Amino acid sequence: MTFVFKILEKKNIDLVVPLVQKLNGNQVSDAVLKQRFSEMITQNYECAVIYDGDRLIGVCGLWFCTRHYSGKSVEPDHVFIDDNYRGKGLGKQFFKWIYNYSQSKGCEAVELNTYVSNAPSHKFYFNEDFKILGYHFLKKL
Repeated sequence: MTFVFKILEKKNIDLVVPLVQKLNGNQVSDAVLKQRFSEMITQNYECAVIYDGDRLIGVCGLWFCTRHYSGKSVEPDHVFIDDNYRGKGLGKQFFKWIYNYSQSKGCEAVELNTYVSNAPSHKFYFNEDFKILGYHFLKKL
């Protein structure tokens, strides 16, 4: 199979909503996700995707910023690959593409959050040489 990794055109951002819904278990409505993504694309956000032919099978948001402790960095967010494509090394290929793309934009580091309950992602990130730096806290206002 030949997969295409690329940055999704901003005008097509709504295409990722079904995959993000699978990741989040439909906790947020499609309408709210579309509104949030339309705002996110005006910020330091890009959306990397994987296509198998004309089928969108993977998504990963990329937040770019400069941090005092790590320099220019990228934060992969809402990483999801369709269930039918898991366990075949596609995540490793996707992250290799993300690393190369981020380096081409001058990034020195990659940092991310993953849900505490998502043990398979923890194994994946450890295998990618990520280290636990701290805790991510959230308080809804």
